[in-house]
This record gives sequence, structure tokens and C-alpha cells, in this order.
Amino acid sequence: MTRFQPFSSQFVTLPVDNIDTDQIIPARFLKTISKEGLGGQLFNDWRYEADGTPKPDFVLNKPESQGKRILLAGDNFGCGSSREHAPWALTQYGFRAVISTSFADIFKQNSLKNSLLPIIVPRDVHAELFAHPDWSLGIDLAAQTLSLPDGRQIPFPVDGFSKHCLIEGIDELGYILQQEASIRAFEAARVGSINTLG
Repeated sequence: MTRFQPFSSQFVTLPVDNIDTDQIIPARFLKTISKEGLGGQLFNDWRYEADGTPKPDFVLNKPESQGKRILLAGDNFGCGSSREHAPWALTQYGFRAVISTSFADIFKQNSLKNSLLPIIVPRDVHAELFAHPDWSLGIDLAAQTLSLPDGRQIPFPVDGFSKHCLIEGIDELGYILQQEASIRAFEAARVGSINTLG
């Protein structure tokens, strides 16, 4: 995992509520255990014709969407079945953050474990962003703020453990390995106390 650094980007708008994980990455692509190539299958059934031809009117296929690192989605993003492939596909495409008014809990947790930041904003801010699709936004995870072009700083919630892991670029195992010195000291003290009692 790469460290989550502050960045600025324009955003891709997808004003659809209740986008479920089967729309994000259809079930037929879940056979792989590798993240590689999943970016090309992101929103596959909305993005391509049956013969694989890109649909020119779908937002990800438009030239102006290329290189944008933020997805602005409708309410209740990532509902449906649990699959890590959904955040894998989003990050493989190039997204580092998704903005919505709410996320399905399992999708949110899967995202935080896979370097994708789910940002919850108030409904009025959400509507304002859709009204200004040309805006560039700043995201600072350490400060937990979304910066708007007019200088406003919109705070967003994230739990402390996930924040630490994202900023450090580690997963749960990496976090445990960071505690190796403390674990060794605890084990040495425990063994010492057992020997004393024996």
C-alpha cells in the first residue's frame, strides 16, 4: 500500500443513488485474486456494450474524465454484497477517494483497508459539488478536510485506526509489525513473570 498523501484533483460525477457492488464490479469478474486489470472492468455493464465497445455517453469513457482521482457519487454508495474487488477496481482505475452522503458499512471498511478514502459530506455540500463539476478539490486526510475552491474546509469523519494505516501506507498486518518491539517486550516480561512464579 502507498502512503495516503494530501492531493488535489477534479472529480468524476456519477449522480446515481444506491450504486451496489455488482454494478461497481460485476460478479463474473470476482474469480481473480489479483487486483491487476480490474480498473478496466470498473462499472463494466454501464461502460461497455455487449461486444466490449465503450459506450461514449458513459462518464468514465469521456475524455474529460481521464486522470481524475475523485469520484462524486450518489447516496448509499457501495451497497449490496461484500466484495473487496469493488474498492480494488476503483483504485486500479485511479480513484483515491469517493465522495457521497453515505456509504454501505462493509464497502466503507473494505475501502479503508485498500487505500480508497470514503468521504461523507453534508447533503448541501454534496448538491453544491454536483452543481460545479469543474471544481478542483483538495483532500487532506491528516486534517480530515475537503477543501473547496472558495477556501472552505469541509470536515469529514474517519476512524483513528484507519486514518493511521492509510497515512502510513500499511494494512492491519503492517500495523501489528509496527508494534514488534512492544510485543517482544511484553513477551519477555510475561516469560519473566512465569519463571518467577515457577
